[in-house]
Amino acid sequence: MFKRIDPLDLTAKLIRCQSVTPTDGGALKLLTTILEKEGFDCHYINRGGILNLIAIWGRNNNGKTFGFNGHTDVVPVGETSLWTVNPFGGEIRNEKIWGRGACDMKSAVAAFVAAAVDYVRETPPNGSIVIAITGDEEGDAIDGTQAILDWMKVNNVKVDAFLVGEPTSVNKTGDTMKIGRRGSMTVHLSAAGKQGHSAYPHLAKNPIPGLAKLINKISSHELDQGSEYFDPSNLSVTTIDTGNKANNVIPAETKATINIRFNDLHSSNKLKNWLLSEMNSIENEFNIKFSSIFKVSGESFLTLPGNFSSLVQKSIKSTTGLTPKLSTSGGTSDARFIKNHAPVVEVGLLGKTMHQTDEHVELSDIIKLKSIYSSILENYFK
Repeated sequence: MFKRIDPLDLTAKLIRCQSVTPTDGGALKLLTTILEKEGFDCHYINRGGILNLIAIWGRNNNGKTFGFNGHTDVVPVGETSLWTVNPFGGEIRNEKIWGRGACDMKSAVAAFVAAAVDYVRETPPNGSIVIAITGDEEGDAIDGTQAILDWMKVNNVKVDAFLVGEPTSVNKTGDTMKIGRRGSMTVHLSAAGKQGHSAYPHLAKNPIPGLAKLINKISSHELDQGSEYFDPSNLSVTTIDTGNKANNVIPAETKATINIRFNDLHSSNKLKNWLLSEMNSIENEFNIKFSSIFKVSGESFLTLPGNFSSLVQKSIKSTTGLTPKLSTSGGTSDARFIKNHAPVVEVGLLGKTMHQTDEHVELSDIIKLKSIYSSILENYFK
């Protein structure tokens, strides 16, 4: 009788790997050692200084293929003196495990690795299991999951359905699963005028009133009232900066940054054209000039409720007694890349302490999450 992988012990070991983006800290080597021993074909994908891992069991099998996706990179710990535990200690106390990545999302990686290994050991499926782990989810995400998907395309590795282990639960593990995400676009604005003395405004072109009117106009504009599966889109002004230290000088330039979280009623291109039109109107009115840089982190996407989401819901209910809410809330995740490859849903732990000082999760929730993943595998390959 083989010894099952303990997801709690594996979570602790992963936390002890100091894998702040883009550093791996030994996390992927740890997982590779475990997975290769169990018959997974492991490949490192190193792109742009980012190390990623894809592990494939049953590649030559002609059955269905199920994929897990997650990340082992974490955000910086911040001021270490504010932590009451070692941020990379993986300490277990008070029925919780503590450390950076405990919540987001080394525990989920440990849970689905343990579930996958147990499943192929005990009931080898007529199909394949793919585990895709990135080291670039918390960074720019250019050379992470997208690099894995590019490798899969070149090597003809196809997955029929993917599950991402991001924290999705709200009050209890399993109460919420994500079937989509809103898109995200950041716009860096610069309004240029002409510097001059504040006592002689007719000899200058003050860019501040024009930018202020633009900001007021676009921030008070209702983008939409939501759609069937999405909350309303929102536009947030995140900074306005002139940097003018003189009280008698009209500045030549002022800047602002906005972020738009948009649902499936919009595309980034549609929103970009709207903003450019508004800028053009203000330019003509105030005789100033705008420049802008648009950065799109991802378009909105939706995995329509159907057989796959229903299977995941039923698996969660059979394990926890909860029927998870189908949600599209929250920020971006690597599911935005995977959705171009296969249907994708996200199921994970409570996200209450992610990115916080003294990040931690309940031990019982990790055990429960592993059971959820095991149930999903059983039902998927049934």
